Amino acid sequence: MDIDKRQFLKIVGVSSALWIGSRLAGGLSSVFGIKDRFDKRALADAGYEVSKMLPDPKELKARQWAMAIDIRQFKTPDDYTRCIGVCDKIHNIPDIPTKQDIKWIWEEPYNAAFPEQHNQYMEAALENKSVLLLCNQCEFPPCVRVCPTGATFKRPDGIVMMDYHRCIGCRYCMAACPYGSRSFNFRDPRPYIKKIDPDYPTRTRGVVEKCDFCAERLDQGLMPACVDASKGAMIFGDLRDQNSAIRKVLSTNFSIRRKPELGTQPNVFYIL
Repeated sequence: MDIDKRQFLKIVGVSSALWIGSRLAGGLSSVFGIKDRFDKRALADAGYEVSKMLPDPKELKARQWAMAIDIRQFKTPDDYTRCIGVCDKIHNIPDIPTKQDIKWIWEEPYNAAFPEQHNQYMEAALENKSVLLLCNQCEFPPCVRVCPTGATFKRPDGIVMMDYHRCIGCRYCMAACPYGSRSFNFRDPRPYIKKIDPDYPTRTRGVVEKCDFCAERLDQGLMPACVDASKGAMIFGDLRDQNSAIRKVLSTNFSIRRKPELGTQPNVFYIL
């Protein structure tokens, strides 16, 4: 098909603009550290500003973040509620008085958390003990493999994240997670939040959510909120660093993990 000079120039101009736009988008993603699956539009929709996407010089970094929970140090109900409460508060977790509750970190009896570890002769104090549960930030997370949209993805530092804007509510990740660490918003959670924290985005109906090791705090140079609130009962650090606090604790104490036989390699350890 013949085209005149004007049409030809128009085609070339449009093609050039598209190419330059794609290059600029790639450059901005590199500058601001934005992954393809966690794009600027999604962040903007969540209320973030481009200036806030710049790396913080105080950012805590690791090759593999992990947590150790010393259940020996949890002795009173307040020890549990203090850690759960601070997480609920800063992450805008709703208080829904039904079986449709949302949980990032919660309390369960030892036998329910570790059914494979139970036996009729175990120490009574341990058998009746409660433990804190949360996302295990698996090294081989099955939730990431089954997510059809990339809403669930793993950061280079090992944290399994959620992009709420890409979540379509299929709940495949919930079916794949062997730890029950994910919650689904069957209803709009906002009316059930006592006081909304403007520093963390609220979620919507039809979205899955879970603990993310307080990734937003790590990016600001802060430890996870539950770790700070635990008064030393929860230890957090780089599992690949032999000099880190968590490596030192694990090397001198007996610890277990939930369902290690599944091969997911959980990065949450429990010190007995």
